[in-house]
Amino acid sequence: MTTDSADQGTSPATPSPASAKPIVPKTASEALRPQAGTPPPVRSRRSRSQFVVFMNFVMSVIVFVAIASFAAVWYGKAEFEGPGPLAAADTILIRPSTGVGEIADLLERKGIISDARIFRLGLRAYGNDGKLKAGEYAIPAAASMHDIMDLLVSGRSILHSVTVPEGLTVKQALKRIAEVEELEGDLPAELPEEGWIAADTIRFTRGMKREEVVKRLMADQKALVESIWARRAEGLPINDINEFVTLASIVEKETARGDERSRVAAVFINRLKKGMRLQSDPTIVYGLFGGDGKPSDRPIYRSDIEKPTPYNTYVIDRLPPGPIAIPGRASLEAVANPSKTNDLYFVADGSGGHVFAETLEEHNENVARWRRIERERAAASQSSGGETPAQ
Repeated sequence: MTTDSADQGTSPATPSPASAKPIVPKTASEALRPQAGTPPPVRSRRSRSQFVVFMNFVMSVIVFVAIASFAAVWYGKAEFEGPGPLAAADTILIRPSTGVGEIADLLERKGIISDARIFRLGLRAYGNDGKLKAGEYAIPAAASMHDIMDLLVSGRSILHSVTVPEGLTVKQALKRIAEVEELEGDLPAELPEEGWIAADTIRFTRGMKREEVVKRLMADQKALVESIWARRAEGLPINDINEFVTLASIVEKETARGDERSRVAAVFINRLKKGMRLQSDPTIVYGLFGGDGKPSDRPIYRSDIEKPTPYNTYVIDRLPPGPIAIPGRASLEAVANPSKTNDLYFVADGSGGHVFAETLEEHNENVARWRRIERERAAASQSSGGETPAQ
């Protein structure tokens, strides 16, 4: 029996009406029209919360600020510790009571640092905001802000000095102080008493007041005199501390040799004990010229010896009314503890020192010897004429 091939073949099954979707043809305009894309997922209410949005912003700001702060700190540290702009070494004067901001601005104006603001912040970071010291400082070339901070905190400023030598008068000493350019201000309106400022070297920073220097020298001399006076030998023919300084000033002017000061002091002490006049040439000079001092080209003439002044110990008995110069420590010590001798006379020996004698006869021989030396020197130098200098 034959079977129809259409009933038993392998041809595809015909789709059921339920699953089949009819193909609807589109016009050309419809085919070219844009199709809707895939819609975004539906966001939860929490993700759409304003608080979450704000926190995201805050975190972003914090991260940005942290990065910016780190960059600023890194830059500031590099500037603070790196080489500075100063091409050659220079100095800077920081006056007392100058604020940190003023110091920073001054450093920047002078080209010593590159940024005053970074310098101030660096001081604050190291805890040195209020530790900078006044003074004059030497700044090396290319010094970093850190180096400059350390220098100003240390106080290692440039020190200048003024020296008052022994034997000057107070007026001469103050003139020397007035001529020091690194000092400022006027001298005291009232001149200190003769002999009552110290023969010393004062070290100071630029800008120190002249009046302050004088006050220091006065205080130092007072302390020195009082300490030596308290240790004086017994039985000195000196009534008070003023006479003590007066005699020390005469010893100071009579000799510059430290090894014979106590012996010169002994001569005057012995003369005072015997009621003899001191007959010291420097007292003649002070009586004639006072604190201004004798001109270098002016000798002492024989006529000067007889001129009556309150200081001329060839005319007056005992001591002058006050010192004739500034005595140093050695002369004060010499008067407080003089040599134990019977010497009553001394005269120059031609070598910068003196020869001493107990008797007038011996002294006259020494004087004659000294006069021969002077005549020989005068002949050699062909000295000019005029009134004969005293011998």
